[in-house]
Amino acid sequence: MKQPYVIAYDITEDRRLTRICRYLKGKGLHLQKSVFFCILNKEELKEIISELKGMIDPCTDDVRIYPVLGEFKTVALGNNEILPPGVFLHLK
Repeated sequence: MKQPYVIAYDITEDRRLTRICRYLKGKGLHLQKSVFFCILNKEELKEIISELKGMIDPCTDDVRIYPVLGEFKTVALGNNEILPPGVFLHLK
């Protein structure tokens, strides 16, 4: 069963930052500079965790993966839309 997750990161070196961003663009929706929304099953989540462990410097970088539990409601403040134009999200 797939579950929604928010993946956020703070990477201290530009090359690693670019590599991680490119990797995650293939896995989910790029919401903000260092924030992705992904809908993953357990195997996909394990794969992402394994791949990210190999990409980061554990002494200086920080990656967080948050499960989105309960009713899904989004609040967006500022001049950005919740989802980019033309992107629709269907959760079931």
